[in-house]
Amino acid sequence: MAAQRGEALRVSHVGRGVAVGDYDDDGDPDVLLICVGEPARLLRNDSGNPNRWLGVRLVGTRSGRDAIGARVAVTAGGHTQVRARVGGASYLTASDPRLLFGLGRAERVDAIEGRWPSGHVDRFPGTAAGRYVTLTEGGAPPAAAPAKAP
Repeated sequence: MAAQRGEALRVSHVGRGVAVGDYDDDGDPDVLLICVGEPARLLRNDSGNPNRWLGVRLVGTRSGRDAIGARVAVTAGGHTQVRARVGGASYLTASDPRLLFGLGRAERVDAIEGRWPSGHVDRFPGTAAGRYVTLTEGGAPPAAAPAKAP
């Protein structure tokens, strides 16, 4: 199945690292492959998924600026998803620290909750789908920026 998806996956490579992130800010994860003696390869996810999404950037204050260990719960369309901000991933690479939530057909997020390593809990009202928001520990409701066009 992988060989049908693109040239980069048809040939064996000696891998060194992989980073995952939303390179083009369109709500789906893209992959950067790092191989020995080769240029890095960016595998863009341009599948045209019609579903909605929300991305969350975390800024810790008391818990450390990178907010490692924080957990975010997003409720939309009657479903709640939880993601944790973790550190580290692959050899000599760093993935996108933002958290992505798939919302299905929901056009809005009903609520966002941030649980910080300090023990502090922030609860915020919902926001429109299809954007990244920034949650700051102990801060104001999330600041939103619309997604970039692909």
